[in-house]
Amino acid sequence: MLSKNEVMMRRIRALTVRLFSMFAGRSANAELDAEIESHVVLDTDAGIRAGLDPREARRQALIHLGGAEQARQAHRERRTLPALESAIRDTRYSLRSLLKHPAATAIAILSIGLGIGANTTIFSMVSRFVLRPAPVGNPSTLLALHTWAKGDPCCNSFSLPLYNDVRSQAKSFSDVAAYYELIPASIARSGAPERVWGQGVTSNFFNVLQLPMVLGRGFTSGEESQPSIVLGGRMWQSRFSSDPDIVGKTVLLSGRSFTVVGVAPPSFHGVDQILDTQFWVPLGVTAGLVPNLPPQGARDYHWLAVVARMQPQATRTAVAAELSTLASRFEKNYPATDKDNSFVFEQAGSLPPRERNTVLIFLAALSVVVLLVLAIACANVANLLFAQAAGRQREMAVRLALGATRGRLRRQLLAESVLLAIGGGTLGTLLSLWATRGLSALHLPAPVPLNVGLDVDWRVLVYSFALSVVCGLMLGMAPAWAASRPRLANALRGEDALARGGKRFSLRNLLVVGQIAMSLVLLCVTGLFLRSLQSASAIDIGFRPQRLLVLSVDPRINGYTAQRTAEFLAQLRERAAALPGVRSAVVTDVPPLNGGNRSDGFSVVGHAKEDNSFTNAELYMVTPGYFETLGIPRVAGHDFGSETATSPRTAIVNQAFADRLFHGANPIGQHVNGGDVDYEIIGVCGNVKSRTVGEDTRAVLYRSLNQTIANDPSLMGYTLVLQTAGAPQTLAESIRRQVYALDPTMAIFNEETMEEHVRTAFFLPRLAATLFGTFGAIGLVLAAVGLYGVMSYSVSRRTREIGIRMALGAKPGSVERLILHQGFVLTLIAIALGWPAAWMLARLASSFLYGIQPHDALTFAMVPPILAVIAMAACYIPARRAASVDPMQALRTE
Repeated sequence: MLSKNEVMMRRIRALTVRLFSMFAGRSANAELDAEIESHVVLDTDAGIRAGLDPREARRQALIHLGGAEQARQAHRERRTLPALESAIRDTRYSLRSLLKHPAATAIAILSIGLGIGANTTIFSMVSRFVLRPAPVGNPSTLLALHTWAKGDPCCNSFSLPLYNDVRSQAKSFSDVAAYYELIPASIARSGAPERVWGQGVTSNFFNVLQLPMVLGRGFTSGEESQPSIVLGGRMWQSRFSSDPDIVGKTVLLSGRSFTVVGVAPPSFHGVDQILDTQFWVPLGVTAGLVPNLPPQGARDYHWLAVVARMQPQATRTAVAAELSTLASRFEKNYPATDKDNSFVFEQAGSLPPRERNTVLIFLAALSVVVLLVLAIACANVANLLFAQAAGRQREMAVRLALGATRGRLRRQLLAESVLLAIGGGTLGTLLSLWATRGLSALHLPAPVPLNVGLDVDWRVLVYSFALSVVCGLMLGMAPAWAASRPRLANALRGEDALARGGKRFSLRNLLVVGQIAMSLVLLCVTGLFLRSLQSASAIDIGFRPQRLLVLSVDPRINGYTAQRTAEFLAQLRERAAALPGVRSAVVTDVPPLNGGNRSDGFSVVGHAKEDNSFTNAELYMVTPGYFETLGIPRVAGHDFGSETATSPRTAIVNQAFADRLFHGANPIGQHVNGGDVDYEIIGVCGNVKSRTVGEDTRAVLYRSLNQTIANDPSLMGYTLVLQTAGAPQTLAESIRRQVYALDPTMAIFNEETMEEHVRTAFFLPRLAATLFGTFGAIGLVLAAVGLYGVMSYSVSRRTREIGIRMALGAKPGSVERLILHQGFVLTLIAIALGWPAAWMLARLASSFLYGIQPHDALTFAMVPPILAVIAMAACYIPARRAASVDPMQALRTE
């Protein structure tokens, strides 16, 4: 009895022999013919010796053999793979058939390529942000842990004591690591000083991640508080010229010396794949790089992200049960800080919990749109295949008459449609490569570094190929079925069985109706986003961006004290204001429309809590002249003056702050409290958009920079804003020279004009309008081409009928109206079907619209007539051709 391995090896050897035999070619066939002939000769000789006539003896020998051709076929089936051999023959024949009609083939490949290119581009986003695991060892067992307080939105970070407790008590994990997500720093070795961002990590961080290093190693347990650094691969390549001897050398990070112990892979920029971090230092030295870190032993300050590596035998169910037990234990032991707290976890590298739903809804909306584009493209190609099938009825009938089966014909036609789809998929992948490069170059409006680069990875390629094959089968199935079932007698006489009279509504018409209906959905969604962009561009942002230049510095990371930082910024303002062409120079912590900002809760001093005098407000630090420089109107009171760090705290609030806390009363001279600090309100200014252009008006409190810089330094650095007499970008080099004159090691970042900054803030409405507009235009063009093709085909098939009508007295105008009426009926049916679908799908876009509702009346009223006009334009050329038919020539048409 053969073992399983022996049976498997025999099967592999047999398969190998069959594969080689397929490509043996004429030599193998010649050997087979010679062997068959030898058997026939032997049997013939035996018949002759038995007294038969030589001719009869040979006939009996062939009968005994069972037929030479049958013997050859049986032998080929035993020594080769018939199914594969048949597929190869079908592919070769299909290629020849497609090359006979290069124009039709090119149109089909282009149509499918546009549809698959759109889908591949959007799927590259899905792969990048949803499917791709963190670039670490064995990513499926690396979990990101979060805390969740009952009643609060998910999720929160860990305190250092809580992290230590989980690490020491959780048995489902082989180890647990923590990291501080963002550390701003400056680094200089080759070239000008550069602003970079990194992370502070526990010494076991790289061991928990199981991350292989390009050079060196991660941190050891003895380096928790040592000035060691692991460089990111991209920083090592760009700033240190891929120095192979970098390990052991010293680099200056924010003016401090750090010893390089390792270089991470270029593909790794942190567990959170959206953040773009470029270095890692031990958590123990983070306090020297980041101001105002919470006390190490404070259990009520949550500031650490945590990842954990599961034990090999652990399951996620066991992990959830153990974390629930630990949460109950900590609530009992630390009721003041851990009451109603629980733990949640997910695979490390997933989208941040707070942003996940927004991103998924946006990707879902885009996926629906590109699938509609692909459906329109496939309907277009299916119509083209129907037209070709009608022209091949005689060929199919002849092949059936000669013995071909209908299944064999269908396989042949499906092979052609799959080849078309694969060609379109190849084109679509190339288009996607171009599109992803363009999308990767976009700059997101965020105050922290983000990595949103897209590429076409193996998942995208597999998806593109699978989608191509599925599309090829789907769009080719109906034409293949119709073409393989001709009426033999009619087809052999040249009649078109697919265009028989009496059919008011053919499958081709149904496909066109579907195309136009889906195009209507696309155009409605596109119209919503274009209207949203128009509405966003009309939003009053509250300040004047023209002729303003902004650039940022961060003296704190160069070791400056609060007093030195204030002196540096004052000197920089004086030097900048003295430059020719500069009208004014002011400093703030961050400019408006920055994507994120600090905030705090404020109440009126002396008011009872039941008065409901409380509001959350955005916090800014500014110098005198800020409001005049940015063109923010002052409503009441006066500007900041000569405030100092020791003088009573003063503040200027915007109109929204005053309305929410004082309800129409005069706020000047009133005192408010936020963050345990009292402020006297000395002025009221106009409202501005603080974070995004689409936000509801936020309450804002402006503080004096000189008063605040010591107790609440800005993590984002400080921004110099210059008002210029001419083009602001012409002064950029002069301002840089002034910065380096004060400190040649100071990194300059975020240098741009305010108009560029504002354009970046319109990123989301511009991106949505661009993507949906592009896909909508593609869908509209494909639908118009599809309608034109159907009407042209209808005219060509009705040439004889039109000739008879005209011979009986019909006028060209009536014939033209006949064809236009046919197209108009199809369009009306499509609009009736597509309009309700567009109305329902519009809700998907509601989260991303600015200033309009998802059921915007103008959009839904304007799109159907616009689509009808374009459809009638597509029908007009076939209608004109029908009206110009010569009756005598048409009557001679078969």
